[in-house]
Amino acid sequence: MWGLVRDCTPTPQAPSTCTAWNQAILFASSLLSCSPGLQCSALAVSESPGSLENHRAINCLDQHVQKSPESIALIWERDEPGTEVKITYRELLETTCRLANTLKRYGVRRGDRVAIYMPVSPLAVAAMLACARIGAIHNVIFAGFSVGSLAGRINDAQCKVVITFNQGLRGGRVVQLKKIVDEAIKVCPSVQHVLVAHRTDNKVHMGHLDVSLEQEMAKEEPVCAPESMGSEDILFLLYTSGSTGKPKGLVHTQAGYLLYAALTHRLVFDYRPGDVFGCVADIGWITGHSYVVYGPLCNGATSVLFESTPVYPDAGRYWETVQRLKINQFYGAPTAYRLLLKFEDSWVKKYDRSSLRTLGSVGEPINHEAWEWLHRVVGDSRCTLVDTWWQTETGGICISPRPSEEGAEILPCMAMRPLFGIVPVLMDEKGNVLEGGDVSGALCLSQAWPGMARTIYGDHQRFLDAYFETYPGYYFTGDGAYRTEEGYYEITGRMDDVINISGHRLGTAEIEDAMADHPAVPETAVIGYPHDIKGEAAFAFVVLKDDVGDVDVVVKELRSVVADKIAKYAVPDQVLVVKRLPKTRSGKVMRRLLRKIVMGRAQDLGDTTTLEDPGVITEILSAYQEYKDKRGGAK
Repeated sequence: MWGLVRDCTPTPQAPSTCTAWNQAILFASSLLSCSPGLQCSALAVSESPGSLENHRAINCLDQHVQKSPESIALIWERDEPGTEVKITYRELLETTCRLANTLKRYGVRRGDRVAIYMPVSPLAVAAMLACARIGAIHNVIFAGFSVGSLAGRINDAQCKVVITFNQGLRGGRVVQLKKIVDEAIKVCPSVQHVLVAHRTDNKVHMGHLDVSLEQEMAKEEPVCAPESMGSEDILFLLYTSGSTGKPKGLVHTQAGYLLYAALTHRLVFDYRPGDVFGCVADIGWITGHSYVVYGPLCNGATSVLFESTPVYPDAGRYWETVQRLKINQFYGAPTAYRLLLKFEDSWVKKYDRSSLRTLGSVGEPINHEAWEWLHRVVGDSRCTLVDTWWQTETGGICISPRPSEEGAEILPCMAMRPLFGIVPVLMDEKGNVLEGGDVSGALCLSQAWPGMARTIYGDHQRFLDAYFETYPGYYFTGDGAYRTEEGYYEITGRMDDVINISGHRLGTAEIEDAMADHPAVPETAVIGYPHDIKGEAAFAFVVLKDDVGDVDVVVKELRSVVADKIAKYAVPDQVLVVKRLPKTRSGKVMRRLLRKIVMGRAQDLGDTTTLEDPGVITEILSAYQEYKDKRGGAK
């Protein structure tokens, strides 16, 4: 079903070696017999959703507790440096079981959805694993999302329970998580209980739905038998942005996802037993699911949970952590790397980074300056650097420089080589497959693989339309790519109305919908444009009603609306008020023209014959020039 085990003959488009293929097959086989009583015939190769013991619970916890209960599963790198907490596999299993029993006592059953609105912490990991253990479906929601975004995701999934903290800590600041949950659940009728853990000693309001999680867990036994699950049963939902205003609840299932996360973690990063694996992603994103929780724990690794920011208390935070925890693999985002390279190299070099073997980049294409800095300064030109391409939809890394033949070349800023079972194709604008090298096109995948999402929760037709309609017979990633003469792949960026802000994928329609709720705004158009630190930032073109008084006040209110309805990172960096938007005769806004204006390419607008009134371009150019002059004067 997954196209995992195939002839391993290398091809220019998939130059992986037979040695690596054999490693993958052996690894999959090891999962099949990793635990007593595990009906593993369905775990990695079955085409039927046969019954099996809950492999998430067994493979990520129980098997390691049986072999080495006191080995370290998690190192919680808390917000304040030097206060890390180490959790053994035995302790994590016991915590998971107590939390699982608590969930069951409060009515959570197999198939129920549980929202987890928590920052990176051992209890958040235990919450994910506890849901998996009892067959519930976890829906981790990034703890930076606003009330509206949280409520929308809870309602779409019809979550029965929310698990949160009283407050969060990040970068020395307190985040009022419980207060946000309180506001959100006012419009979430499916929520029956809110389980509240405590990150700080500060008291928060406790209502009739609220339960003190630690007190209730203390009443439970540290043993909970895992639910028997089918290989294609749902493990989790994770919401991601698309080209429409409504986020998509992508569904990942039990068996294939774990196999793919564990396999790619082991082979892409050259994980070896005893390594300390440091992925600094938040668990609210797929990177945190696959390479903070499921992949490392399945492999028995020690996984670092990073609660803080790259610059708290100073720009050496990452590298001081590497020295203190002796991290072997470091996996982060280009946004953070671009931020840090603005500081003196001394912030890196003052710390011992000799433990590092592999450096990784994730979330968006990395630029050359950041790649060279990471390789030369952070890695002392000796570490393997893997620029990985994958998506929430793929479940795990799909294209990466490793695994490959020993000593095989790594080219800067290139994902390069497809993983096992991944067969990329490039398509032209007419839907034809582009053959050979030195070609660019739409990046598609031509066959299924274990980690892929199975559907959009509650809307399978949208899943088909979003990913399989554009190029029938292929999965369309939404990204463009270039293939070299050698068959290596370089990701060139998004091809749809999705922007990547600091590694967070966001549909422009989401921002437009939020701003359109303002009574003074009849219409808006949002585009992405290059940003030195964030990679991309949002630029909003806004049309206001004629009776608007103070324009600056409205613009300020619009920024606040976006922060409240989505998240602070979604707030447009620039907002330009215009009289009208460039539209075709059928009423479609031509965002490509707005993008070219912002990027200084107004002399290269291309075909504008379909515009209802070409004079609108002159209007917008004049308004944009006036806006730039005003901003320049302010600086």
